[in-house]
Amino acid sequence: MVDKQTGKGLGYASVQLVGMRYDSTTRSMAERIVAGQLTQENGDFSLENLSIRGQYTLKISYMGYAAAEQKVSFDLKMPENNGGARPAAGNNGGIGSMAGSVDKDLGNIELDASSRLLKEVTVSADASQVTLALDKKVYRVDKDGVAAGGTAEDAMKNIPSLNVDIDGNLTLRNAAPQLFVDGRPTLLTLDQIPADAIDNVEVITNPSSKYDASGGNAGIVNIVLKKERRIGYNGNIRTGIDMRGRFNLGGDINARDGKVNTFLSGNYNQRRSLGTGGTDRQNLFGFPPTNVYQTNESENNGFFAMGRGGADWFINNRNTLTLSGNFHRGSFKSNDEVDIRTDSLFAALISSSQALRKTNNERDFQNYGSQLLYKHLFPKEGKEWTADLNFNGSKSKNEGLFNTTYLNNPLETRQKQNGKSSNEFFTAQTDFVNPLTAKMKLELGARAAVRNFRSENDNFQYDFGDDTYKQVPGFADRYKFNDQVYAAYGNFGHSFQKWGYQLGLRAESSLYKGTLLDNDSTFKNEYPVSLFPSAFMTYKLNEEDNIQLSYTRRINRPNFFQIIPFPDFSDSLLLSRGNPALRPEFTNAFEFSYQNIFVKGHNLLASLYYKRASDLITRYQFSEYNDVLGRDAIVSTFANSNSSTAYGLEITLKNTFWQKIELTTNGNFYNSIVDASNVESDLKTEQFTWFVKENLNIKLPKNFTVQFSGSYQNRTAYSLESGSRWGGWGGGASSTAQGYSIPVWYVDFSMRKDLWDRKATLTLNVQDIFRSRKNGSHTESDFFIQDTWRRRDPQLVRLNFSYRFGKFDVSLFRRKNTRVETEGMEGGF
Repeated sequence: MVDKQTGKGLGYASVQLVGMRYDSTTRSMAERIVAGQLTQENGDFSLENLSIRGQYTLKISYMGYAAAEQKVSFDLKMPENNGGARPAAGNNGGIGSMAGSVDKDLGNIELDASSRLLKEVTVSADASQVTLALDKKVYRVDKDGVAAGGTAEDAMKNIPSLNVDIDGNLTLRNAAPQLFVDGRPTLLTLDQIPADAIDNVEVITNPSSKYDASGGNAGIVNIVLKKERRIGYNGNIRTGIDMRGRFNLGGDINARDGKVNTFLSGNYNQRRSLGTGGTDRQNLFGFPPTNVYQTNESENNGFFAMGRGGADWFINNRNTLTLSGNFHRGSFKSNDEVDIRTDSLFAALISSSQALRKTNNERDFQNYGSQLLYKHLFPKEGKEWTADLNFNGSKSKNEGLFNTTYLNNPLETRQKQNGKSSNEFFTAQTDFVNPLTAKMKLELGARAAVRNFRSENDNFQYDFGDDTYKQVPGFADRYKFNDQVYAAYGNFGHSFQKWGYQLGLRAESSLYKGTLLDNDSTFKNEYPVSLFPSAFMTYKLNEEDNIQLSYTRRINRPNFFQIIPFPDFSDSLLLSRGNPALRPEFTNAFEFSYQNIFVKGHNLLASLYYKRASDLITRYQFSEYNDVLGRDAIVSTFANSNSSTAYGLEITLKNTFWQKIELTTNGNFYNSIVDASNVESDLKTEQFTWFVKENLNIKLPKNFTVQFSGSYQNRTAYSLESGSRWGGWGGGASSTAQGYSIPVWYVDFSMRKDLWDRKATLTLNVQDIFRSRKNGSHTESDFFIQDTWRRRDPQLVRLNFSYRFGKFDVSLFRRKNTRVETEGMEGGF
């Protein structure tokens, strides 16, 4: 293999020899790769152990050069018998001639440099911000001007199917999904991930048996961080500032030379968040009945930073090893002032008392992790084996001071809370993919996940006589737990001309053990092997229309806070306690999807879904006497209700007009029903909910782009999610709690200007431009009626600048692994 202009040999070019072979599945001839390799340093290559019969096509590709194809055959001719006479000595005909033909020299094959590299080209077209497919949606965060300079919370708000509340809680179709980073579980929260570090977000609403069965009523949200593998070097530097004087800065760089690709990124973000809120609560128990009114103002100051780096080693064209690590650090101080008015409702009069509560909290956290991945590509096209080890850890500590002053009397109380926690999460996974034929594929895999968590919190009451804080007995919160899940799966897929199917089965077993450190009491839940089948069928109606029907079974296992038999006194009016007798919750999910590509730039994806969960983990309240408080108190705990049903319609429509306007519309309409008649007689709740999202991008002259992103969410039932603080519907032998989130809407805005041949970008964005994003809830029970609302950071303005750099030069960097170069090491879940 030589350069046509210089005659110099080209090393590491991809050579493939393909031929026609009979496919027993389709009963027809199909093209197959017979042999392949990379050329040597001098451009030589040799393909051996080939059949001497038939026609072949030699396909050659090399980065920076035009692809070449050449017909190849051995041109064998059977020797003439000549009446049975033997060939003369030295005659090259006959068998000797055939043997010579088997060793075929193709001479120098010349490759011509691609014209695309002969001059600099300015690419003006942008990739679409949203990609819709039957199995998942992909949203490009790097094109989201509204999220620039923010966190993953800001990015998730604009993604179809997802909602994020004021506390950063993520929901997918009104249930909490599993959150992954780069295809693996993470200990990070959304507010600890900079939006500028995210490349794209994948949303999978009904995952197959290849993925974790955990997650119950929801699917998977995978955050893919930025990373390149292109030969050469490239990177990005960025900085920004908001209207409160808080700045952010960050950068990424990738460099690949030959067999090694290295990547490094870092971000630093400052935050000053301002919030307001209020609570009106009518207590229906005790004497006298009381009404409590609270208004609060809060301020949160701090920073978080992250660093991430690693290297890919392309050992050869079939083996790749990747080692990466990350570190996150953050520190925040929050101040909260709450004005509290309590009206005691006596028969003849109302007695009011006023109090002011000041809270000061300090929190520091660290997150760290490492990942080792190996990928092997077999000679057979599409056949591969991957294995990886992942470790994630976190540490945090916090200190809170709570001072309450009663304005109509000299009474004052002071409390302090100190806490620390640690979390370790280890996973090992292996996956094998084998295309049995061109139409059939087998996937196998296994996974082990082990998590260790420890938390220690102590509460203190200030003694004015001794001028010291003294620990309050019974208010300690010290525990640890170990969680282990082991799984294996298998998938078989078969495709035909217009339709195909995939059948899968996953087996999981788990062990959960928790310990209260103060009294050394241990409790555990051990779940035997459970099976989780999945089935997918896809049919191609025509070139524009496709449909898919899918079924999966999933599980929600009770978490530590739901089974720990220990009261939480953080809200003295509503204690919280777990239930060690909780059983896991199983969900059967069905989804029917229809995709239509009208014309280029117009795409419709509609999905009907139905989910039914048995043994739904549900909150309910009851009243009991508490020895620590010395009075009756309301206790909120968990129970397994009979079932829950959710069904709905989701529509996502993407339209591109005149290559200048891109409009993405997402609507979700669903109904949820919970049957908790086993908790309380005739208890059954039903709630219809809907929300609509719009994301509009307009390209203006002079390289300006304007983006509007808005959402309206109707009154919403509390999410069906095991770990939610407000999850489920209440019940109980003599009490019921029912509630909903109030409607909320908002509009965000950004304007982007591309500079210097699109090498730099200046972005101005405004969050909640109409000050309308007001989150709140309404709750009712036999014990109280409560309305709450909160607002955070309305009309926040940020200005961000980014600059991209890089060099892509085949004369400096040589391609060493064609297949890995194009496929990367994205890995599975």
